[in-house]
Amino acid sequence: MNIALWIVQGLLGLMFIFAGSMKAFQYEKAQASLPWVKDYSKGLVTFIGVSELLGGLGLIIPQATGILPILTPIAAIALAVVMVLAAGFHAKRKEYQGIGMNIILLALAVFVAIGRF
Repeated sequence: MNIALWIVQGLLGLMFIFAGSMKAFQYEKAQASLPWVKDYSKGLVTFIGVSELLGGLGLIIPQATGILPILTPIAAIALAVVMVLAAGFHAKRKEYQGIGMNIILLALAVFVAIGRF
């Protein structure tokens, strides 16, 4: 079980680190690849990106270093909440193709949270 958790944590963490970094530090690239970014302020997109980036780091670093490993399931829960909000956001905008990925990421984050508590 520990190996499965590490695989999911690593993949999920890297995905959120890369996606968050793009939203936080490459606003123009995010505008080009994510249609919703054009409709919202740079500050909001940067906030979402930083939240995802920190959540991704929180999935990996505490458990890997053994320093406050309780932060790993907390980060997983926080990212699960972000994915619930993202699914609602995309549903409101009628961007149904994005909801499937939100649900998959939500399920993986819940798996990590339960497995690490």
